[in-house]
Amino acid sequence: MNLETPVKNVKIGNLSIGGKNPLMLIAGPCVIENETETLKAAERLIEITTKVGMPLVFKASYDKANRTSVTSFRGPGMKEGLRILAKIKETFGLPLLSDIHGIDQIDEAAEILDILQIPAFLCRQTDLVVAAAKSGKVLNIKKGQFLAPWDMKNVIGKAVDSGNDNLILTERGVSFGYNNLVSDMRSLPIMRGMGYPVVFDATHSVQLPGGQGGSSGGQREFVEYLGRAAVATGIDGIFMEVHNDPDKALCDGPNSIKLSELEELLKKLKAIDGIVKPL
Repeated sequence: MNLETPVKNVKIGNLSIGGKNPLMLIAGPCVIENETETLKAAERLIEITTKVGMPLVFKASYDKANRTSVTSFRGPGMKEGLRILAKIKETFGLPLLSDIHGIDQIDEAAEILDILQIPAFLCRQTDLVVAAAKSGKVLNIKKGQFLAPWDMKNVIGKAVDSGNDNLILTERGVSFGYNNLVSDMRSLPIMRGMGYPVVFDATHSVQLPGGQGGSSGGQREFVEYLGRAAVATGIDGIFMEVHNDPDKALCDGPNSIKLSELEELLKKLKAIDGIVKPL
């Protein structure tokens, strides 16, 4: 594998990721909790990224179908969630990303979303990947916690053979024993060597899956360190779940970044990106 393979420039509305483009931020609350807080999060993210000078894609899930417990909050559901995301696009003009969990969701989601995300647990579901690819939308395929980075070439093949090469690959750590993930930074240049933009999910990479028994835990104090290391490899985007008060978040609070702390972190990541990807 040639680690210096040119990386495709993928268009997302008026934005571009990959190639020699600067670092992109994909961020938002893990799950849509309600309309008011989601709109506030989008507005705050615009303020922060405008000040820092970083392109933004807004991410929030309308349904988290892979929660640890059957009683865990999953979100407002597809219909209401897409309505809220459509309002964010109408109000702020932000490109949108959210997860899909079944073929039956694709057509409706594709009417609103700019990027369809294939969740890590579902990245080997052939029918889902093929159907999502045929929508013509940009796909963000998250590498499963159970996959080696070089195995993503088979997932790429499913999408490309279905007529869609507008792909983004996201690393979110690999299972290491029970209730733990580790991030192998080698996976980032390995996947980027496949010719597609690579994003590092800095917040899910510090998750402790099922670590609290009935829910996942996390170590948000390590997000900055892993994020800095990942950006130093020359990746194309950084993925972070953010919340105004992570300790009260209804999903993934332990590994989410507090919005008030995001600006300083992005400044550091942008500075590193400027070194490894000089103009």
